[in-house]
Amino acid sequence: MPLRLIFMGTPDFAVPTLLELAGHGHEIAAVYTRAPKPGGRGMKPQATPVEQEARRLAIPVLTPKTLRSEEALAELRAFNADAAVVVAYGMILPQPILDAPRLGCFNLHASLLPRWRGAAPINRAIMEGDLESGVMVMRMDAGLDTGDVAMAERVPITDATTAADLHDRLAPLGAGLMVRAMAALERGALQLKKQSEQGVTYAAKIDKAEARIDWSRPAHAVLRHVHGLSPFPGAWSEIAGMGEPVRIKVLRCQLASGAGHPGAVLDERLTIACGDGAIRITELQRAGKAPMKAGEFLRGTPLKKEARIE
Repeated sequence: MPLRLIFMGTPDFAVPTLLELAGHGHEIAAVYTRAPKPGGRGMKPQATPVEQEARRLAIPVLTPKTLRSEEALAELRAFNADAAVVVAYGMILPQPILDAPRLGCFNLHASLLPRWRGAAPINRAIMEGDLESGVMVMRMDAGLDTGDVAMAERVPITDATTAADLHDRLAPLGAGLMVRAMAALERGALQLKKQSEQGVTYAAKIDKAEARIDWSRPAHAVLRHVHGLSPFPGAWSEIAGMGEPVRIKVLRCQLASGAGHPGAVLDERLTIACGDGAIRITELQRAGKAPMKAGEFLRGTPLKKEARIE
């Protein structure tokens, strides 16, 4: 028989998993998500992507401020769920909540655990130069992404991969993986394996203060920094020597030949010298403007000889 599930998730990354579980016949008893936040024009409260899909599917939606109260525990228990599926929910599940579903709580995590436990695994994998990433289904415990792992899928990371690219590849891949895991759980055939105690790393939440590009770093490190923060919050720098400084977010770049003082603009194609080597900016965004290709930017903002990146 299909499982009776509680789904807990918030951003668009979680939406494919919700849709796949519902599409494969599992009964979604309720969806837990974060409360609406002000956004858009007029700063009106905006429902999360998961809430929007849940309401479209006529699934009850709950947005509790905490799960640590007796009321929250009783409310969740009342759904009499077989299991809970958690995808980027954004709230810590205390032990009584973890123990409430009959078969446990299962998390879809966007890394190859135990590497990149925590909040920003997609960004950190790219920023640190990892050659691969992936998704894992894990039975949750009280630790930070420390539970036993059931299934995994791997994908390569190249120098052209941005955080948006990896996000968009892992979201549907993870949805399919969770469907397979729930099918195995339904049959009583889901196998779990303890995580290794070797290779543990933590993916700290991205701080906007680390988004400014340090051109004194080697070109490959600059490229991975740029792509790991693209499109949000966006690695940024300023072009000086053009009158008023021009602030840009660099969204995509590639390794290029050339050398010079870090931050020097080496040619009219936005090749920028790094501490070792150079990168060429191929896509960027000015404040308040839409993303654009470098050629489009240069047609509207011709570089002067004294231009430099600060």
